[in-house]
Amino acid sequence: MTTVTDVRDRATWDAEVQRSGGHPLQLWGWGEVKSHGPWTVHHLRVASADGALIGLAQVLVRRLPLPFRALSYVPRGPVVGPDGVGSPETRREVTQAVADWCATHVRGIGVTFEPDWPDGTELGVDGARQARTPILCRSTLILDLTRSDDELLADLGRSTRADVRKGGRGVEIRRVVADDELEAVLALYRESAAHAGFPLHEDDYYRAVHRELGDASLVVAAFADGAPCSFVWCAASATTAFELYGGVNEVGRKARANAPVKWHAVRLAREAGLERYDLNGLLNDGISEFKRSFAKHENLMVGAIDVPFNGPLHAAWERGLPTAKQVVRRLRRR
Repeated sequence: MTTVTDVRDRATWDAEVQRSGGHPLQLWGWGEVKSHGPWTVHHLRVASADGALIGLAQVLVRRLPLPFRALSYVPRGPVVGPDGVGSPETRREVTQAVADWCATHVRGIGVTFEPDWPDGTELGVDGARQARTPILCRSTLILDLTRSDDELLADLGRSTRADVRKGGRGVEIRRVVADDELEAVLALYRESAAHAGFPLHEDDYYRAVHRELGDASLVVAAFADGAPCSFVWCAASATTAFELYGGVNEVGRKARANAPVKWHAVRLAREAGLERYDLNGLLNDGISEFKRSFAKHENLMVGAIDVPFNGPLHAAWERGLPTAKQVVRRLRRR
């Protein structure tokens, strides 16, 4: 029989996530970022009958208007030890225990799992079904950082490989740590968003990401005349770097800085001992085409899996009531 404990200690939680091969979105700091907004966070430790850890799930809970009440969401989780995926039997134990806990303690319309597992990996949860509206992109590209630089470079598209080797001239590429440089990166992000026409959170949200993730916040930027002109921002666990944000301005485009900046982030992740670099989502747009130039493959994840607690209410949610649509749009902005 499994037991579920809501962990209250940050150091204990993060240590177990790291040892279990967990994703950076399961780190305590990511939950703290979300708790500054409309989310409540629970850190569920699932243990076997003898008390041994078998899984972890950072659960984000969003309160909804009546009659929906609440939605539970597990970003890139649960984490099933020892490699984050576990065996079919253990996955079922962990995921069922988390779903049961949410049904009892949160209730609402259900829980959505979006694990860091490849397509075809079964959750084994009663009533589970593919969600109609995923929150993270199911299709992505994950670089294997156990490979050598030469092997990784060989998979790059010709022009991207040339930019890695010869682009970025006249700029300095380095990790961003200082607060004043982060502010300059945020200004660049606003400029990029205005140019491309996509929405952003308020700056305080991104400041919280950097502050709460701490060493797990990996920001790499190219600087021209002391100002950032291209950047990529990842969250990093002990095994995985996960791209969150990125941007470039005209100076960065002319310097062909984007590819060298991303490559620098990849190398920093490798040097830190990470095994995977997830470029986070492939769509049919220019940014995704640039991502695709970093490898000759794509990765398909399990995607978002719903476990409804109330069939009729969950069906109403899926039919796209106005309130549901608004919440989904907010979820998509992460």
